[in-house]
Amino acid sequence: MQPRRFTEEQELFRHSYRQFLQREVLPHRKAWREAGIVPREMFRKMGDQNYLLIWADERYGGLGLEDFRFQQIIIEEDAAYGEPGFYHTLHSRLVAPYLKNFGTEEQQARFLPKCVSGECILAVAMTEPDAGSDLAGIKSRATDRGDHWVLNGAKTYISNGINADLVIVAAKTNPDNARQIGLFLVERGMEGFERGRNLDKMGLPAQDTAELFLRDVKIPHTNVLGDPARGFHNLMFSLAEERLIGATQYLANALSAFNVTRDFVMNRKAFGQPLSQFQNTRFKMASLKTELEVAQVFVDHCVELHNAWRLTSETAAMAKLLTSELEGRVVDECVQLHGGAGYMQEYEICWRYTNARISRIYAGSSEIMREIIARSIFA
Repeated sequence: MQPRRFTEEQELFRHSYRQFLQREVLPHRKAWREAGIVPREMFRKMGDQNYLLIWADERYGGLGLEDFRFQQIIIEEDAAYGEPGFYHTLHSRLVAPYLKNFGTEEQQARFLPKCVSGECILAVAMTEPDAGSDLAGIKSRATDRGDHWVLNGAKTYISNGINADLVIVAAKTNPDNARQIGLFLVERGMEGFERGRNLDKMGLPAQDTAELFLRDVKIPHTNVLGDPARGFHNLMFSLAEERLIGATQYLANALSAFNVTRDFVMNRKAFGQPLSQFQNTRFKMASLKTELEVAQVFVDHCVELHNAWRLTSETAAMAKLLTSELEGRVVDECVQLHGGAGYMQEYEICWRYTNARISRIYAGSSEIMREIIARSIFA
């Protein structure tokens, strides 16, 4: 495989970020998982080191690093040394760009500096009890009362739902048009905005995934994000990058699982020799390594396309489909190669396996990805 295209500056950034993770995150992963949440102070620590919203303009406190490869480095290092339930990438790269792309200058000045510093934690609320991938099926409503809007509805499976200080909420603004959706900035402490349970999940135990309830929440016009009739379009605007972020994460986790398993089979013995000396082990690992290398080339190519504003939704869907399915196969094979140890929580491969199951579901399920790709074939 050819050397990956990272500059010297980016490799120094990788080294610095890895040291941060090894110092501030790695020692605390177990405690965070047991608590079911990452302490809010971790966002402040990330902000203090300028690792949040690295793309943000310097006038808001950011580094102005638009090159996606810097975010790719963060995601890859997180997979190896971080805590998968610490959703700072959601904060930095999935939610905050809505403020950049659709917010007014006043909204950007009001929120972005606090997002960069980690004082204001972000979430986005689209999914509802009866509406997931089909955004047109949401039931939340926003009613224009002239000098303000009134928001009602319920959201579920909201990542950063407990920690969030600012939630971008999707709600219908026209009951006669399923696709007329607005985006509303709901702040901690607004009357009628309540949080439900911190949901108990199969994997990602440190991630605060919550239910949110909105009962006659008064939204001032200064908290309407973009055109309240074009929220559906605005949500679709960032989907290619969201799926690229996912693809980068899934592949990085698969590679970390592979490396953990490589170390295990080289040290674990059966019948008097290391597992790595058995042909079955060697052939399985050889096949996995080949798939991982090929997928890495494709993901790196997608990053180059994205940096050049040429990443299409169809190509991003291919990247998500490929990497999430590959991640599932890799972690499953790696558990098998661990034998009984792979079923034990004390072994890293166990939690990597359970964490990975969500990858084929969120940010668009594999079935939805296949439909998107198929439409481009048969258009």
